[in-house]
Amino acid sequence: MDRDALEMRPDAAADWPDRIFDILKAHGITHVALVPDAGHARLIRRCLADPAMTVVTLTTEEEGVAMLVGSWLGGAKGVLLMQSSGVGNCINMLSLPVLHRAPLPMIVTMRGDFGEFNPAQIPMGNAVQPTLEAMGTLVRRADVPQDVPAVVDAVIRLAFNTYRPTAALLGQRLIGAKTFGKD
Repeated sequence: MDRDALEMRPDAAADWPDRIFDILKAHGITHVALVPDAGHARLIRRCLADPAMTVVTLTTEEEGVAMLVGSWLGGAKGVLLMQSSGVGNCINMLSLPVLHRAPLPMIVTMRGDFGEFNPAQIPMGNAVQPTLEAMGTLVRRADVPQDVPAVVDAVIRLAFNTYRPTAALLGQRLIGAKTFGKD
């Protein structure tokens, strides 16, 4: 990918989901596994609209780990999109890409982070990065729109260059804190 493509225009702060989509395309990602998530909504719509992408909606996130390792073994590149609470569902299954030296890039929208109103989201939000790292996943984080392209590009490169799971954490400050009517 062209280094200039990673630079974000000053007026483009709100288009980071589109930048992620462009990066997926540049890396030849053709399979997207996901559990629907408002933080990924714009990216999901872009992937669904692209006839070259196979998008699979999962019932639980760990299914995506197996699906994408299988896709890799079949010659296709994929990415797993999920919310931070879904990371807890994947812990045991993350041994699969580690044992089989299969790339598994994950893009994780954070909850239990900056400005969270729901106390039930805080424990997993705090545990995401150390838990992923304990399972052999390389983790990078973006908290501002300008960091998203470089972080996502790095995570995808790391996955396919090192044949291991990687994760880009998209901080709640970036995606916005949910309020559900609370101020």
